[in-house]
Amino acid sequence: MQIGDLMVTSGVKFGTSGARGRVEDMTDAVCYSYARGFLSYLSQTSSLESAGAVALAGDYRESTGRILAACAQAVRDAGCEPRYFGRIPAPALATYSFAAGMPSMMVTGSHIPEDRNGIKFNLPTGEILKDDEAGIARQHLESPPDLFNEQGGFRAASPALPPPSDAARAAYRRRFLDFFPSGCLAGLRIGLYEHSTVARDPLFEILSGLGADVTRLGFSATFVPVDTEAIRGEDWDLARDWCARGDFDALVSADGDGDRPLLADASGRWLRGDLVGILCARALGAAAVATPVSCNTAVERLGAFSKVSRTRVGSPYVIAGMQALVDDGYRPVVGYEANGGFLTASDIERDGCLLPALPTRDAAIVAVAVLADAKARGLSLAELCAGLPPRFTDSDRIKDFPVELSRERLGAFNTGDPTADCQAFTAAFGDVFAPVVAIEHTDGVRATLSNGEILHLRPSGNAPELRAYTEAGSAERARELNRQCMRVLQSWR
Repeated sequence: MQIGDLMVTSGVKFGTSGARGRVEDMTDAVCYSYARGFLSYLSQTSSLESAGAVALAGDYRESTGRILAACAQAVRDAGCEPRYFGRIPAPALATYSFAAGMPSMMVTGSHIPEDRNGIKFNLPTGEILKDDEAGIARQHLESPPDLFNEQGGFRAASPALPPPSDAARAAYRRRFLDFFPSGCLAGLRIGLYEHSTVARDPLFEILSGLGADVTRLGFSATFVPVDTEAIRGEDWDLARDWCARGDFDALVSADGDGDRPLLADASGRWLRGDLVGILCARALGAAAVATPVSCNTAVERLGAFSKVSRTRVGSPYVIAGMQALVDDGYRPVVGYEANGGFLTASDIERDGCLLPALPTRDAAIVAVAVLADAKARGLSLAELCAGLPPRFTDSDRIKDFPVELSRERLGAFNTGDPTADCQAFTAAFGDVFAPVVAIEHTDGVRATLSNGEILHLRPSGNAPELRAYTEAGSAERARELNRQCMRVLQSWR
């Protein structure tokens, strides 16, 4: 039996950069098998033997400790040393493990609800990509016959994790304090929305270490599924309430594992990830940018970058797009996603200081770089955003929409005849939108309308959902287009 077979029988499948599934399906046996499959794949390239150790960390979900223990046992049984770095951000684990040439596993479900979890796998050099996923899926299951009971739990007591090391968290903190000028955030009043993100302590240390006056807000002892692409109504309300008295210049937060940022201006308005991605890329002096087709076209209209490369949605595709730009000779190269996750493919040098490449999503770099740039320019965060070309996006999703049904519906607009596809898309939405003049299929169906507005439909890569992205010349128009779009999509069930 191969790992690919386990995906079918367990319901735990590859999402972005690793395995995800319901906690009840992620038994000790399933998690152990996935970890052994990853390690077996590494051994084929000698990455495992040369490292000798595997780094582990996790988020604050209740199920994370149990899954970490299963991964640690898999590492031991593969003949390696598990090194545990505690509950820290995914980019903190990556910063340390990439620098050490060590493979790593981050136990997290990111922003999804607590009844689900996942394991992110990293090579010694970066995230696993789609070819790596296929290689892991081909590995045969390795499990001692008496290790698990019939329910998939350990027969004996759960294996112990090694004592946690603070080395990765410290290296992550130094990454920012060593690159950005001392005091670059001095005078800024920042509200840190802590909720249950593992980034809450590192963010406090980094922001205050650079001079900001940081107030900690909204701590939660239980897990809160904060999605930076689909911000909950209660998070909008909290932000407005916190900012109502004018106490803050900005609010900063992140999702569960700290790789996707949330940034709000002084009014408590959460900013879209694809806009802060543009601001961060400019602040870091990027020459070229890789970003998915779902992101705002203001990045091209700004004219600040020599090259903008569009990719499919998902960090593996952004990473591949960044590498292609590096291969073409561009420096520095960065990437970002609509969720705000920001990646760097090449080292960035400034005033004799070095920010080493980190080709995996990070939240802290966005908050620090954008706020420091706004302060250096003498602008508020709202004024900095207002300087971007007036293109606005909105997004929503239909839950419990089978991927097979999404593909069937969207396949009607991918016949190989561009003219017919445009006409079919126009007809499907009736009088809701202007006529479609161009369609492309990098990821799902992205339609450009005769008035310059954009509608992009695609199945989610992590859940049975159909996502809709709209872009227009004003925020109100983009929201209205999305509302109208969702009404049409609801009839597709």
